[in-house]
Amino acid sequence: MKRRWLWSALSGVAAVAFGLGLAELVAGLLAPRASPVLVVGSLLIDLAPPWAKDAAIALFGTADKAALLGGIGIVLLGLAAFAGWLHSVRPLLARLLIVAGGVFGIVAAMTREGSSLLDAIPATAAMVAAVLGLSALQKRTPAATPREGDLSRRRFLGWAGGATAIGALAALGGSALQAGARAVTAVRDTFTLPAAATTAAPVPAGAELAIEGLAPVITPNAEFYRIDTALQVPNLNPADWSLRIHGLVENEVVIGWDELTALPLEESHTTLMCVSNEVGGELIGTALWLGYPIRELLARAKPAGTADMVLSRSSDGFTASSPIEALTDDRNAILAVGMNGEPLPLEHGFPVRMVVPGLYGYVSATKWVTELEVTRFDQQTAYWTDRGWGEKGPIKISSRIDVPRGGTVPAGEVVVAGVAWHQHTGIAKVEVSIDDGSWREAELATAINVDTWVQWRYTWDADPGAHVLRVRATSVDGEVQTSDEVGVVPDGATGHDAVGINVG
Repeated sequence: MKRRWLWSALSGVAAVAFGLGLAELVAGLLAPRASPVLVVGSLLIDLAPPWAKDAAIALFGTADKAALLGGIGIVLLGLAAFAGWLHSVRPLLARLLIVAGGVFGIVAAMTREGSSLLDAIPATAAMVAAVLGLSALQKRTPAATPREGDLSRRRFLGWAGGATAIGALAALGGSALQAGARAVTAVRDTFTLPAAATTAAPVPAGAELAIEGLAPVITPNAEFYRIDTALQVPNLNPADWSLRIHGLVENEVVIGWDELTALPLEESHTTLMCVSNEVGGELIGTALWLGYPIRELLARAKPAGTADMVLSRSSDGFTASSPIEALTDDRNAILAVGMNGEPLPLEHGFPVRMVVPGLYGYVSATKWVTELEVTRFDQQTAYWTDRGWGEKGPIKISSRIDVPRGGTVPAGEVVVAGVAWHQHTGIAKVEVSIDDGSWREAELATAINVDTWVQWRYTWDADPGAHVLRVRATSVDGEVQTSDEVGVVPDGATGHDAVGINVG
């Protein structure tokens, strides 16, 4: 049986594994930010249209990055196998295919924020090593019909396995050399949060209804949603961090870590929400934050009267456009250094991130923030507004049913419960409708403050059969949650959360 195509495909996979492993080693030595797989993934995130990002978040939620990396791996495996087969019939085309992949990796690395010529080296090393490795392995491919006693298959498998093993070891070596992440983790683990000059009011006794399946009022850090554009979490050593405030200001301000943490920090409970949260979705959470008011730092800079926007920048190049009034009014818009009593987790922005009540995260919640540029909406745009999303992103009033969430429940008394929110406005009332009947007022828990969500419950005397539960909220200013169903683009979803259940 002729299996030369299989050996050729295996040679392609082994050669690409060898090349990528060598690239990881080179990245660890020279350019830790330029891992080819990560920079290609980051470029794909940037190039993806909004509908693709929405679909990824809807399908995979906070595992969207792992899914992307897995997808890249599968595509690379397929292309490597194809390149190996192609080399057996058209060697030049196979090499050009690998070169094209290398060039794409170089472009991805060189277009990242703050890139340098060094960032092109890992992808170049991967390209050269893969081409040379493929040529060498192809020369050792077993004959189509080997004769008895022919050891060419064993030799080939030895070479291919050796190339793959070298690639894996090189990748592990590159990972070991990237000590920055471990160093920053160590710094974070030994850092003690400063005492708050202004402490948050305790969570009211009546804020937590303690119903199984109902989201807790305070979201644990490990369960807090994470949506951002960083495939690789930036590793910022606090000793090297600084924030620059510039643009349409009278005084440019630069503040470092020691100065920031020495200021009178304030605690505040705030609910954050991603604009990609569908009606009834879970891309929302509440934490106790510790930080310094952004308005105080902007007051130092003295923004021009014509400024209406602050463009925040992350260390990885992400930008967000916040209305300046949201950063200068009386809300608890802060540069946060702490989350639920501990330093910010790395994936949530350590050492410093923005927390702004009342705005979706895409226009306010910049992690790893290093720059605030005071400007105007008609002069600057940001990462997501360049991709068709709304400019200002105020959070819309919404509510969610957590219990029951479908399935079958016994007839009789059934507790329906969930959460409602309208950050920086507050919730006045929550109502439940059974089978599109009249709206029945639910019991509201005690809200922590107007910047957090609030739990609610309704006790229903359920009759046997199939039923549909719906919920709506009314805000403190009288706004009633709309039933109009609108998707997340361009500025957040609307509609009533509905749950179908069977009562037995």
